[in-house]
Amino acid sequence: MPTFCRITCRSLALIAVFSLFVISAFAAEPGPKPALPGAGKGEGPVARVNGNEIPAIELKRAQKILQPGQSAARLSADEQKELDRKLVDQIVSAELLFETARKLEIKDLDKQVDAKMALARARFATDEDFAAAIHDLDMTEKDLREYTRRDVIIANFVTATIVPKITVSEEECKKFYDQNISEFHQDEKVRASHILCGIDAKASAEDKKKAREKAEKLRKELIGGADFAKLARENSSCPSSKQGGDLGFFGRGQMVQPFEQAAFALKPGEISDVVETPYGYHIIKQTERTKADTAPFDVVRSKIEEHLKNRKVNAAVEDLVTELRKTAKIDILLK
Repeated sequence: MPTFCRITCRSLALIAVFSLFVISAFAAEPGPKPALPGAGKGEGPVARVNGNEIPAIELKRAQKILQPGQSAARLSADEQKELDRKLVDQIVSAELLFETARKLEIKDLDKQVDAKMALARARFATDEDFAAAIHDLDMTEKDLREYTRRDVIIANFVTATIVPKITVSEEECKKFYDQNISEFHQDEKVRASHILCGIDAKASAEDKKKAREKAEKLRKELIGGADFAKLARENSSCPSSKQGGDLGFFGRGQMVQPFEQAAFALKPGEISDVVETPYGYHIIKQTERTKADTAPFDVVRSKIEEHLKNRKVNAAVEDLVTELRKTAKIDILLK
């Protein structure tokens, strides 16, 4: 996938950063504050924004989200201090943006929060997995809902006040395309279906022989005119059997070597010999093929426009936060 597409898939990049900190680093609103998990352990606030304290737990959550693969043991004390300063600075920016955004009335706020919570829950197989993920961030589900509410408020504000002002011209899109033409190169791909006679990793020689014999028998049926999708649904041990064995399009490097070599050696409509891989014995049918090519401008124009619009929105949000900082009272309290 082109780099710019990977960016646009994240929606509004900078807003995503702010949303991350709204969810993972909730800065409490004025008034009575509920006890936060991990708070009250003798650690003071890490910052104060217009009189609102940001407790240390917010920084800890930000560290967990943005440093999952970066062990603190690998950083020197000075490096960790510098990183923490940057994280707190982002949290402060999120709080400033929220203070402004909450002035906008949202009539269906609870409905939007419910929908966003449902999406978060849907990423996990079970309620237990969802609860464990929340717990790992030193949160409760109630905390997550509150942070989600703030996220929705910020997103609505940006959509209502900033996005409508952003425009992208045809000339800008074409210029981006011409200057980044390599990003739109598409490698050769094939679309294939297969029938897998699977074997266990510890299968005996006899079990392997039976699986191969079954595959050979099915191949003879296919050569004789049997319906590939029907045989796949009835015999394949791969989950793709539900789709008649269809694996969709894939490029080189995405499948195990014997399978890849066989699939790319075929022509559309051809059926392979029985192919052995660590998963078992496959019969492969190539159904479509696309040549290596560069996507035409007309095909990718809408994605380019979305990408450029998101960049402009991000810049506008940064400019807004810069202006808010000029009049805000901010105290960084990191020790």
